[in-house]
Amino acid sequence: MSRESRLRAAVNQKLTELGERERLKELLRAKLTECGWKDQMKAHCKEVIKEKGLEHITVDDLVLEITPKGRALVPDSVKKELLHRITAFLAQHAK
Repeated sequence: MSRESRLRAAVNQKLTELGERERLKELLRAKLTECGWKDQMKAHCKEVIKEKGLEHITVDDLVLEITPKGRALVPDSVKKELLHRITAFLAQHAK
């Protein structure tokens, strides 16, 4: 396991143990709903299903199709806020 993988696992464990991971997920959900991301993705899903046909697409196919656009549509301000929160959390809980 690389150093980066170990560090990522340790950060994830600390976030989970102290409940911060769930708080960050809730914040992300709220921010994405607030900025209209959820509605944009719902509309995109409908477009993809209409284009391919409900009988010809699986949930896995749909996820593969919409993931790149979903990631691209997350506003930079939301990404920056989450990064700031994670950085502040790590600074506060550093060993």
